[in-house]
Amino acid sequence: MSDEPGMPHRAARLELDEQVAGLLRGRLPLVAERTVTAITAEVPDYSGALTGTMREKIENAVRIALGTFLQLIEGAQPTDPSTPLTPALEAAYALGSGEARSGRSMDALLAAYRVGARVAWREVSTTTVRSGLSAGTVAEFAELMFAYIDELSAASVAGHADELASAGRVRRRYLERLTQQLLAGEPEEILRRGAERADWPQPQTLTVVLLPRRNLRAVLALLSPHTLESGDDLPGMDPAEELAVLLVPDMHGGRRRQLARLLHGHRAVLGPARPWHRVAASYQRATRVLALGLGQPDDAPVDTEEHLAELLLSLDPEALADLRAQALRPLAALPPATAHRLAETLRSWLLHQGRRDDVAAELFVHPQTVRYRMGKLRELYGDRLHEPATVLALTLALAMPPAPPPAD
Repeated sequence: MSDEPGMPHRAARLELDEQVAGLLRGRLPLVAERTVTAITAEVPDYSGALTGTMREKIENAVRIALGTFLQLIEGAQPTDPSTPLTPALEAAYALGSGEARSGRSMDALLAAYRVGARVAWREVSTTTVRSGLSAGTVAEFAELMFAYIDELSAASVAGHADELASAGRVRRRYLERLTQQLLAGEPEEILRRGAERADWPQPQTLTVVLLPRRNLRAVLALLSPHTLESGDDLPGMDPAEELAVLLVPDMHGGRRRQLARLLHGHRAVLGPARPWHRVAASYQRATRVLALGLGQPDDAPVDTEEHLAELLLSLDPEALADLRAQALRPLAALPPATAHRLAETLRSWLLHQGRRDDVAAELFVHPQTVRYRMGKLRELYGDRLHEPATVLALTLALAMPPAPPPAD
């Protein structure tokens, strides 16, 4: 909002006698009525909006604005503290702010100013010319009037911009708070209230995506505008970088593949889709996969859905270690390298359901080698190798490849 000091100076220099000023003031109600009628007819955003009490308020605002201008013209001195320009600018600023709160753009209000200026000058110029004012005075009158309208419209633009910026900051704070509540697993009732306060449309599901913060802007441009972003950073897969957390709406079912394609090349971790108010579970799983160091050798995103067995087995590492030691006890007396080869063969045998050629292909050995090793395992385990309980224990114990023996 600006109060140009030149406006009162210039207005005070214009000679406007009392009789002409009185005639103009007497026409203010008619000018205001015709101005609002023209705005309603010519500016689509106000068509049907300026009726009843609202129309009366706008007509009154126009009368006050034009009356303020006449006060300036009638001789307000530049040093006079009662100069009405500042209150008029403040009113215009408030008008712009109100338009922003109503969801209307400045285009509509600026169009209304243009229409209003044209109609008002047409009515006012008729009076000034009929009153016998000189051409020079009428020209200066017009220049001052349009400069005054320009100042009012500039004040409204400032009010509109400030309101949008303020509202945007407030909404961003609400969205940040909602994101933290979602990740913390707050009760559904609290989350729903937070979503309403932030004016955030509640989706069916949310999916957590972790990715390097340096890739954040590029990825956000590809996602729904309702995607939420956490302001907190996570330690990255690379110690030198930090990870951002995104909550992406409605990427369940077939859309998950689409999301994975969008994330290709961005070194992302993709959590499971969960009902939006239970997205904390997606966040916990994604961070768990990140902590375990599970990943892809290429640029494809790490999909947590492809690592469920590893996640399950990692819940109690000590229990898994005990199970492995118990299930592989028959191999304990063997040299470490021999035990490792037999455990590796047994794991492949279980996974391939005894198909010798498939086991040989996976281990890069001859089928006869597989046959020999399985013979040794049958000697060590005896009939237990065919018992369901032993097969289950071995399958779980060997679900992840056994660690190679230490080098000599």
